[in-house]
Amino acid sequence: AVLVVLAAAPFMLAPFATTTLTRVLVFALFAVSLDLLVGVTGLPSLGHAAYLGAGAYAAGWVSINVTAEAPVPLLVGAGFGALAAALTGWVTVRSHGVFFLMLTLAIGETLQQLADTWETVTGGANGMTGIPAVRLAGTPLANAGFTYWYVLAVGVIGFALVVMVARSPFGAALRGIRDNEPRMRALGYSTARYKYAVIVMAGAVAGLAGALLVAQQRLVTPADIGFATASFALLAVIIGGAGSLWGACLGAALVIIIRDALGPSLDGHGTL
Repeated sequence: AVLVVLAAAPFMLAPFATTTLTRVLVFALFAVSLDLLVGVTGLPSLGHAAYLGAGAYAAGWVSINVTAEAPVPLLVGAGFGALAAALTGWVTVRSHGVFFLMLTLAIGETLQQLADTWETVTGGANGMTGIPAVRLAGTPLANAGFTYWYVLAVGVIGFALVVMVARSPFGAALRGIRDNEPRMRALGYSTARYKYAVIVMAGAVAGLAGALLVAQQRLVTPADIGFATASFALLAVIIGGAGSLWGACLGAALVIIIRDALGPSLDGHGTL
């Protein structure tokens, strides 16, 4: 029923509302990827936007310089999100709690500064512009409704993959690590490997969300991968209830609607 309503939304909404709902879907997938760390594994992160940015910049660069034909930008975005998570996860996996939180914050700020200064690739503070519309079977999806359906389809697939992981025996082991990591180690589980694997998985899904972000707004800037984006995602997970993947989607919807749709009517206090 939810999928039917979402699929029919462009027929009932104005283009601006459709675009806002597209941003909700992108942010929902990003929040779900973070919930895989926070709610399922017990690893609170404030730097998860770094993997969103890695996927977004990679997908944007490929769309400009190679091809914008789907699913190439999606695969590249997910791959670079996973790669960024793999390169940074071997540091963060050795910590937990507030130490993990602060390490991820430092990593996120470092990657944002890299995006801000590497102007030849990222465009610097002006962002990566001129990204063409994603193409499907040779046809550019320039219409807001077509872009929405594309994001919806990919988002549903990404959400389903996260649900499968969370409900698998691997996901059960992750919840065991969340609840009692010393006991899981005593039972013979290599908890560091499990945590490293889920960090890479969450990075891949965040990179996929970054590729969808590029498809939606055809622009990516350092602000998209900064602390504000990461903290909003964590807020969405907390509002929806950590560990509830559907809840993360609802929390993301609340955050984006207040920030983008209701914010202008709140005298600039939408963020608050």
